[in-house]
Amino acid sequence: MTDDIRDVSDLALDDIVTPYTVEGLSTRGRVARLGPALDAILKRHDYPPAVNKLVAEAATLAVLLGSSLKEQGRFQLQTQSDGPVSMVLVDFDAPSNLRALARFDAKAVARAARGEDLLGKGYLAFTIEPDGLTSRYQGVVELDGRGLESAAGGYFERSEQIPTLTRLAVGQTLTATGPNWRAGGLIAQFLPESEARRRQADLDPGDAPEGFAPDDVPEDDAWTEAKALAVTAEDHELLDPRLSSERLLYRLFHERGVRVFSPTPLADVCRCSAERVDAMLHSFSASERQAMVGDDGMIGVTCDFCSVKRIFDPRDYKA
Repeated sequence: MTDDIRDVSDLALDDIVTPYTVEGLSTRGRVARLGPALDAILKRHDYPPAVNKLVAEAATLAVLLGSSLKEQGRFQLQTQSDGPVSMVLVDFDAPSNLRALARFDAKAVARAARGEDLLGKGYLAFTIEPDGLTSRYQGVVELDGRGLESAAGGYFERSEQIPTLTRLAVGQTLTATGPNWRAGGLIAQFLPESEARRRQADLDPGDAPEGFAPDDVPEDDAWTEAKALAVTAEDHELLDPRLSSERLLYRLFHERGVRVFSPTPLADVCRCSAERVDAMLHSFSASERQAMVGDDGMIGVTCDFCSVKRIFDPRDYKA
Protein backbone atom coordinates (compact mmCIF):
# COMPACT_ATOMS: atom_id res chain seq x y z
CA MET A 1 0.00 0.00 0.00
CA THR A 2 1.26 3.49 -0.82
CA ASP A 3 0.18 6.41 1.35
CA ASP A 4 1.77 9.21 -0.67
CA ILE A 5 0.92 8.57 -4.29
CA ARG A 6 3.36 11.20 -5.49
CA ASP A 7 6.22 8.88 -4.59
CA VAL A 8 4.95 6.06 -6.78
CA SER A 9 6.95 5.19 -9.89
CA ASP A 10 5.57 6.41 -13.19
CA LEU A 11 6.15 2.94 -14.64
CA ALA A 12 2.97 1.95 -16.46
CA LEU A 13 1.85 -1.66 -16.26
CA ASP A 14 -0.75 -3.56 -18.28
CA ASP A 15 -3.13 -6.33 -17.22
CA ILE A 16 -3.60 -5.11 -13.66
CA VAL A 17 -6.40 -3.82 -11.46
CA THR A 18 -5.51 -1.23 -8.83
CA PRO A 19 -7.72 -0.42 -5.81
CA TYR A 20 -7.79 3.08 -4.37
CA THR A 21 -9.61 5.17 -1.78
CA VAL A 22 -10.24 8.90 -1.42
CA GLU A 23 -10.99 9.11 2.27
CA GLY A 24 -11.79 12.83 2.21
CA LEU A 25 -14.68 12.08 -0.16
CA SER A 26 -15.74 8.72 1.33
CA THR A 27 -15.08 7.19 -2.07
CA ARG A 28 -13.45 3.92 -3.05
CA GLY A 29 -12.83 2.29 -6.37
CA ARG A 30 -10.54 0.49 -8.78
CA VAL A 31 -8.69 1.20 -12.01
CA ALA A 32 -8.25 -1.59 -14.56
CA ARG A 33 -5.72 -1.59 -17.41
CA LEU A 34 -5.94 -4.44 -19.95
CA GLY A 35 -3.36 -5.01 -22.68
CA PRO A 36 -1.81 -8.28 -23.90
CA ALA A 37 -4.32 -10.49 -22.07
CA LEU A 38 -7.28 -8.73 -23.69
CA ASP A 39 -5.56 -8.64 -27.09
CA ALA A 40 -4.98 -12.41 -26.95
CA ILE A 41 -8.64 -13.08 -26.09
CA LEU A 42 -9.96 -10.93 -28.93
CA LYS A 43 -7.52 -12.08 -31.61
CA ARG A 44 -8.24 -15.70 -30.77
CA HIS A 45 -11.91 -15.18 -31.62
CA ASP A 46 -11.32 -12.91 -34.63
CA TYR A 47 -14.57 -11.00 -34.15
CA PRO A 48 -15.52 -7.91 -36.21
CA PRO A 49 -14.03 -4.71 -34.71
CA ALA A 50 -17.38 -3.51 -33.31
CA VAL A 51 -17.90 -6.82 -31.51
CA ASN A 52 -14.31 -6.73 -30.23
CA LYS A 53 -14.98 -3.32 -28.72
CA LEU A 54 -18.13 -4.52 -26.97
CA VAL A 55 -16.42 -7.65 -25.59
CA ALA A 56 -13.51 -5.52 -24.37
CA GLU A 57 -15.90 -3.18 -22.54
CA ALA A 58 -17.65 -6.15 -20.93
CA ALA A 59 -14.33 -7.71 -19.89
CA THR A 60 -13.17 -4.45 -18.34
CA LEU A 61 -16.43 -4.04 -16.44
CA ALA A 62 -16.20 -7.64 -15.20
CA VAL A 63 -12.68 -7.00 -13.90
CA LEU A 64 -13.73 -3.79 -12.13
CA LEU A 65 -16.62 -5.56 -10.38
CA GLY A 66 -15.19 -9.05 -9.92
CA SER A 67 -11.94 -7.85 -8.40
CA SER A 68 -13.91 -6.66 -5.37
CA LEU A 69 -14.31 -10.28 -4.23
CA LYS A 70 -12.43 -10.63 -0.97
CA GLU A 71 -11.81 -14.35 -1.51
CA GLN A 72 -11.26 -16.60 -4.47
CA GLY A 73 -14.45 -17.15 -6.38
CA ARG A 74 -16.12 -16.65 -9.73
CA PHE A 75 -17.72 -13.49 -11.11
CA GLN A 76 -19.69 -13.78 -14.33
CA LEU A 77 -21.06 -10.98 -16.51
CA GLN A 78 -23.61 -11.92 -19.15
CA THR A 79 -25.83 -10.02 -21.55
CA GLN A 80 -28.88 -11.43 -23.33
CA SER A 81 -30.61 -9.17 -25.83
CA ASP A 82 -32.39 -8.82 -29.17
CA GLY A 83 -29.60 -6.78 -30.77
CA PRO A 84 -27.03 -7.82 -33.37
CA VAL A 85 -24.91 -9.14 -30.49
CA SER A 86 -27.30 -11.50 -28.73
CA MET A 87 -24.93 -12.52 -25.93
CA VAL A 88 -21.68 -11.50 -24.31
CA LEU A 89 -20.26 -13.73 -21.59
CA VAL A 90 -17.26 -12.90 -19.40
CA ASP A 91 -15.90 -15.16 -16.66
CA PHE A 92 -13.57 -13.66 -14.07
CA ASP A 93 -12.04 -16.18 -11.68
CA ALA A 94 -10.75 -14.12 -8.77
CA PRO A 95 -8.21 -12.90 -8.24
CA SER A 96 -6.75 -12.90 -11.76
CA ASN A 97 -8.11 -15.16 -14.52
CA LEU A 98 -10.20 -13.81 -17.36
CA ARG A 99 -11.98 -15.29 -20.39
CA ALA A 100 -14.73 -13.98 -22.69
CA LEU A 101 -16.86 -14.72 -25.75
CA ALA A 102 -19.75 -13.32 -27.78
CA ARG A 103 -22.63 -14.60 -29.91
CA PHE A 104 -23.76 -12.37 -32.76
CA ASP A 105 -25.42 -12.11 -36.15
CA ALA A 106 -22.57 -11.24 -38.51
CA LYS A 107 -24.86 -9.74 -41.16
CA ALA A 108 -26.70 -7.59 -38.61
CA VAL A 109 -23.38 -6.39 -37.16
CA ALA A 110 -22.16 -5.48 -40.66
CA ARG A 111 -25.35 -3.51 -41.35
CA ALA A 112 -25.20 -1.61 -38.06
CA ALA A 113 -24.15 2.00 -38.35
CA ARG A 114 -20.90 3.03 -36.73
CA GLY A 115 -21.48 3.79 -33.06
CA GLU A 116 -24.88 2.08 -33.04
CA ASP A 117 -25.77 0.12 -29.93
CA LEU A 118 -25.23 -3.58 -30.70
CA LEU A 119 -26.94 -4.93 -27.60
CA GLY A 120 -30.49 -3.73 -28.14
CA LYS A 121 -33.14 -4.51 -25.54
CA GLY A 122 -32.51 -7.19 -22.97
CA TYR A 123 -30.74 -7.61 -19.66
CA LEU A 124 -27.32 -7.55 -18.06
CA ALA A 125 -26.73 -10.12 -15.31
CA PHE A 126 -23.99 -10.28 -12.68
CA THR A 127 -23.43 -13.65 -10.99
CA ILE A 128 -21.16 -14.20 -8.00
CA GLU A 129 -20.17 -17.72 -6.98
CA PRO A 130 -17.82 -17.51 -3.99
CA ASP A 131 -15.68 -20.50 -3.07
CA GLY A 132 -16.87 -22.40 -0.05
CA LEU A 133 -20.38 -22.55 1.40
CA THR A 134 -21.46 -18.99 0.62
CA SER A 135 -24.64 -18.86 -1.46
CA ARG A 136 -24.61 -17.94 -5.14
CA TYR A 137 -25.87 -14.43 -5.86
CA GLN A 138 -27.23 -12.90 -9.06
CA GLY A 139 -28.23 -9.35 -9.91
CA VAL A 140 -30.03 -8.30 -13.10
CA VAL A 141 -30.55 -4.92 -14.74
CA GLU A 142 -32.31 -3.89 -17.93
CA LEU A 143 -30.37 -3.05 -21.09
CA ASP A 144 -32.04 -0.02 -22.64
CA GLY A 145 -29.69 0.94 -25.46
CA ARG A 146 -27.45 3.24 -23.42
CA GLY A 147 -24.51 0.85 -23.11
CA LEU A 148 -22.74 -1.05 -20.36
CA GLU A 149 -21.53 2.00 -18.41
CA SER A 150 -25.09 3.23 -17.94
CA ALA A 151 -26.44 -0.24 -17.18
CA ALA A 152 -23.85 -0.81 -14.45
CA GLY A 153 -24.64 2.53 -12.84
CA GLY A 154 -28.35 1.76 -12.98
CA TYR A 155 -27.81 -1.61 -11.33
CA PHE A 156 -25.98 -0.17 -8.33
CA GLU A 157 -28.49 2.67 -7.99
CA ARG A 158 -31.54 0.40 -8.03
CA SER A 159 -30.33 -2.89 -6.52
CA GLU A 160 -27.41 -2.09 -4.24
CA GLN A 161 -28.27 1.50 -3.25
CA ILE A 162 -24.61 2.44 -3.75
CA PRO A 163 -23.95 5.63 -5.74
CA THR A 164 -21.58 4.46 -8.46
CA LEU A 165 -19.80 5.95 -11.46
CA THR A 166 -18.17 3.76 -14.12
CA ARG A 167 -15.88 4.75 -16.99
CA LEU A 168 -14.87 2.35 -19.79
CA ALA A 169 -12.56 2.96 -22.74
CA VAL A 170 -11.41 0.67 -25.57
CA GLY A 171 -8.95 1.27 -28.39
CA GLN A 172 -6.02 -0.05 -30.37
CA THR A 173 -2.34 0.87 -30.36
CA LEU A 174 0.09 0.33 -33.22
CA THR A 175 3.10 -1.84 -32.41
CA ALA A 176 5.82 -3.55 -34.42
CA THR A 177 3.52 -6.57 -34.76
CA GLY A 178 0.49 -4.53 -35.81
CA PRO A 179 -2.54 -3.05 -34.00
CA ASN A 180 -3.14 -4.43 -30.50
CA TRP A 181 -6.35 -4.11 -28.50
CA ARG A 182 -6.32 -2.53 -25.08
CA ALA A 183 -8.89 -1.24 -22.60
CA GLY A 184 -9.06 0.78 -19.42
CA GLY A 185 -11.72 1.39 -16.85
CA LEU A 186 -12.42 3.18 -13.59
CA ILE A 187 -15.12 2.65 -10.98
CA ALA A 188 -15.86 5.05 -8.12
CA GLN A 189 -18.35 4.27 -5.34
CA PHE A 190 -19.63 6.43 -2.52
CA LEU A 191 -19.30 4.39 0.68
CA PRO A 192 -19.55 6.66 3.75
CA GLU A 193 -19.71 5.16 7.22
CA SER A 194 -23.11 6.75 7.77
CA GLU A 195 -25.90 4.99 5.88
CA ALA A 196 -27.93 8.20 6.00
CA ARG A 197 -25.35 9.93 3.80
CA ARG A 198 -25.85 7.24 1.17
CA ARG A 199 -29.59 7.87 0.83
CA GLN A 200 -30.88 8.60 -2.65
CA ALA A 201 -34.13 9.98 -3.98
CA ASP A 202 -36.83 7.36 -4.53
CA LEU A 203 -37.20 6.11 -8.08
CA ASP A 204 -40.38 7.10 -9.91
CA PRO A 205 -42.83 4.21 -9.34
CA GLY A 206 -44.56 4.99 -12.62
CA ASP A 207 -48.07 4.73 -11.17
CA ALA A 208 -48.03 7.40 -8.44
CA PRO A 209 -51.33 9.26 -7.92
CA GLU A 210 -51.66 12.82 -9.16
CA GLY A 211 -50.06 15.31 -6.82
CA PHE A 212 -47.71 12.73 -5.29
CA ALA A 213 -44.42 14.37 -4.25
CA PRO A 214 -41.45 12.00 -3.87
CA ASP A 215 -38.89 12.54 -1.13
CA ASP A 216 -36.34 15.17 -2.06
CA VAL A 217 -32.96 13.78 -0.99
CA PRO A 218 -30.11 16.10 -1.96
CA GLU A 219 -26.96 14.40 -3.18
CA ASP A 220 -24.12 14.37 -0.68
CA ASP A 221 -21.58 17.11 -1.46
CA ALA A 222 -18.66 14.69 -1.14
CA TRP A 223 -20.13 12.37 -3.76
CA THR A 224 -20.96 15.27 -6.05
CA GLU A 225 -17.30 16.30 -5.92
CA ALA A 226 -16.01 12.75 -6.31
CA LYS A 227 -18.14 12.21 -9.41
CA ALA A 228 -17.08 15.53 -10.89
CA LEU A 229 -13.43 14.53 -10.50
CA ALA A 230 -13.75 10.91 -11.65
CA VAL A 231 -15.72 11.75 -14.77
CA THR A 232 -12.82 13.89 -16.03
CA ALA A 233 -10.82 10.70 -16.72
CA GLU A 234 -10.56 10.80 -20.51
CA ASP A 235 -10.44 7.80 -22.81
CA HIS A 236 -6.86 8.46 -23.87
CA GLU A 237 -5.77 8.55 -20.22
CA LEU A 238 -7.42 5.22 -19.46
CA LEU A 239 -5.76 3.70 -22.55
CA ASP A 240 -2.31 5.35 -22.50
CA PRO A 241 0.31 2.57 -22.07
CA ARG A 242 2.77 5.20 -20.81
CA LEU A 243 0.51 6.46 -18.01
CA SER A 244 0.45 4.41 -14.81
CA SER A 245 -2.75 3.85 -12.85
CA GLU A 246 -1.13 5.59 -9.87
CA ARG A 247 -0.31 8.69 -11.88
CA LEU A 248 -3.82 8.76 -13.36
CA LEU A 249 -5.36 8.61 -9.87
CA TYR A 250 -3.06 11.40 -8.72
CA ARG A 251 -4.26 13.55 -11.61
CA LEU A 252 -7.86 12.97 -10.65
CA PHE A 253 -7.84 13.18 -6.87
CA HIS A 254 -4.57 14.73 -5.63
CA GLU A 255 -6.31 17.79 -4.19
CA ARG A 256 -8.32 15.57 -1.87
CA GLY A 257 -5.63 12.99 -1.21
CA VAL A 258 -5.83 9.55 -2.78
CA ARG A 259 -4.44 6.33 -1.36
CA VAL A 260 -3.52 3.54 -3.77
CA PHE A 261 -3.16 -0.12 -2.89
CA SER A 262 -1.09 -2.91 -4.39
CA PRO A 263 -2.37 -3.96 -7.84
CA THR A 264 -3.49 -7.46 -8.75
CA PRO A 265 -2.26 -8.96 -12.04
CA LEU A 266 -4.73 -10.16 -14.67
CA ALA A 267 -4.26 -13.07 -17.06
CA ASP A 268 -5.90 -14.70 -20.07
CA VAL A 269 -6.62 -18.12 -18.53
CA CYS A 270 -9.41 -20.53 -19.48
CA ARG A 271 -11.05 -22.87 -17.00
CA CYS A 272 -11.41 -25.73 -19.47
CA SER A 273 -9.30 -28.91 -19.21
CA ALA A 274 -9.17 -32.43 -20.62
CA GLU A 275 -10.38 -33.74 -17.27
CA ARG A 276 -13.48 -31.50 -17.30
CA VAL A 277 -14.39 -32.49 -20.86
CA ASP A 278 -13.82 -36.17 -20.06
CA ALA A 279 -16.18 -35.93 -17.08
CA MET A 280 -18.76 -34.20 -19.29
CA LEU A 281 -18.57 -36.99 -21.90
CA HIS A 282 -19.02 -39.61 -19.19
CA SER A 283 -22.25 -37.86 -18.16
CA PHE A 284 -23.78 -38.29 -21.63
CA SER A 285 -25.66 -41.35 -22.81
CA ALA A 286 -24.14 -43.73 -25.37
CA SER A 287 -26.44 -42.39 -28.09
CA GLU A 288 -25.50 -38.80 -27.32
CA ARG A 289 -21.80 -39.62 -27.50
CA GLN A 290 -22.31 -41.53 -30.76
CA ALA A 291 -23.89 -38.42 -32.29
CA MET A 292 -20.66 -36.53 -31.53
CA VAL A 293 -18.40 -38.96 -33.44
CA GLY A 294 -16.85 -37.36 -36.49
CA ASP A 295 -15.78 -38.78 -39.86
CA ASP A 296 -12.46 -39.79 -38.32
CA GLY A 297 -14.23 -41.97 -35.76
CA MET A 298 -13.23 -39.70 -32.86
CA ILE A 299 -15.03 -37.17 -30.68
CA GLY A 300 -13.72 -33.64 -31.08
CA VAL A 301 -14.61 -30.99 -28.48
CA THR A 302 -13.61 -27.33 -28.97
CA CYS A 303 -13.80 -24.84 -26.11
CA ASP A 304 -15.90 -21.81 -27.05
CA PHE A 305 -13.72 -19.56 -24.88
CA CYS A 306 -10.13 -20.50 -25.75
CA SER A 307 -10.73 -22.43 -29.02
CA VAL A 308 -8.61 -25.37 -27.87
CA LYS A 309 -9.75 -28.60 -29.54
CA ARG A 310 -9.42 -31.90 -27.69
CA ILE A 311 -9.84 -35.35 -29.24
CA PHE A 312 -11.38 -38.31 -27.40
CA ASP A 313 -11.77 -41.94 -28.40
CA PRO A 314 -15.42 -43.06 -28.06
CA ARG A 315 -14.21 -46.58 -27.23
CA ASP A 316 -12.97 -45.25 -23.88
CA TYR A 317 -16.58 -44.64 -22.81
CA LYS A 318 -18.25 -47.92 -23.71
CA ALA A 319 -17.99 -49.27 -20.17
